[in-house]
Amino acid sequence: MRPTTRHRGNQRAAELRARALRRLPGGVGSNVRLASATAFFARGEGARLWDVDGNEYIDYLLGQGPNFLGHAPPPVMAAVADACRNGIVYGAQHPLEVEAAERLCEVLRWPDMVRFGLSGTEMVQAALRLARAVTGRRKFISFEGHYHGWLDNVLVAVDGATPGPASAGQWPEHLADTVVLPWNDADLLADRIAEQGEEIAAVIMEPMMCNAGAIEPRDGFLPQVRRLCDAHGIVLIFDEVITGFRLAPGGAAERFGVVPDLATYGKAMAGGWPVSALAGRGDLMERFGSGAVNHSGTFNGSVMAAAATLATLDLLTSRPPYAAIADVGGALMAALPELGRDHDLPLRVQGVPAAFHVSFGPPDAVHDYRGLARLDGERYARLAEALQDHGVWVAPRGIWYVSAAHGDGELAQTLQRVAATLHEADPSWA
Repeated sequence: MRPTTRHRGNQRAAELRARALRRLPGGVGSNVRLASATAFFARGEGARLWDVDGNEYIDYLLGQGPNFLGHAPPPVMAAVADACRNGIVYGAQHPLEVEAAERLCEVLRWPDMVRFGLSGTEMVQAALRLARAVTGRRKFISFEGHYHGWLDNVLVAVDGATPGPASAGQWPEHLADTVVLPWNDADLLADRIAEQGEEIAAVIMEPMMCNAGAIEPRDGFLPQVRRLCDAHGIVLIFDEVITGFRLAPGGAAERFGVVPDLATYGKAMAGGWPVSALAGRGDLMERFGSGAVNHSGTFNGSVMAAAATLATLDLLTSRPPYAAIADVGGALMAALPELGRDHDLPLRVQGVPAAFHVSFGPPDAVHDYRGLARLDGERYARLAEALQDHGVWVAPRGIWYVSAAHGDGELAQTLQRVAATLHEADPSWA
């Protein structure tokens, strides 16, 4: 078992880093990974990771969320391997695709139809295109701090209260049809819809703000959004790429009791496999089937995607992990601030047991991105690096994901390792 003292064994990782920098921009395949560009993992099992130098970690990043069942869940791996023996991509339909679509709609309960894809980013674009086609309108409302992918019309940076492009090569006009508002303010949303409702095709949001901050909706906010959309003929889109199947079998729609018109899913849906979905009302989704609205993709609904989705949904319904995750995650949420107080540190936790946010700042609840931005994120990022050195793999931005594979052993070892990190005589994060 890995000790709880700082380690610096990284010779193999350093060699791979040098090679990666020669062929991969920044040495990574996704800019999200620039924050941990020196890490190279050899394997994952359950709730743990091992890097190429043999260092072991308890994992609370879970591949940015997909490993909700833990790493390499045997039933999912076996189902995919068995299905792929007969081929992977046919350029036509196959029985598993139909079964996966039926099962997904059955588990979610609210949608009539579904289309499969590979990434949440692409399904968001499909949802927005469909909303525009149905309404004949161009604009859509999104919210500060919510993430809907990296493409030009949805990637937004907020400087103070001013939204704008978040990347070089992304021009302000790319966001011309994007109306960005603070989240969790129903009155502000109502005012904007009253002003521009005839131009608004869709309202899109994370129903719980999970990518940044693990912020739940205020009481009554989602029902009010639903009423506003209904009153003005606006398509309500939930981006459930993170929340779907994580917060409940039916995702945020089940947890909060508000049903969208369309919703995107991914991550926890397929046990770590790259699969996404757009689910929705039949009268909307049929626009794809008629050919009026284009949605295409060679790898959509592949054999491995369908098999992984089916196996994962079967596990989530036959052996629901939600109570166990609530126990472990809830215990972590309670214990981490206590450890902070033991060291006179303003360590705060907010969210739900399956996805919570850790940061430095006052204990008051945060309700939107602007409140999140007032916390000391830079200090927490330094603490996250120290935690990684002690065998707790966490995201520098503060999100902690808990999986079905985390148990009492992981809980006890995590708290031991966090305590060891906070005990450092000369901490790098102070």
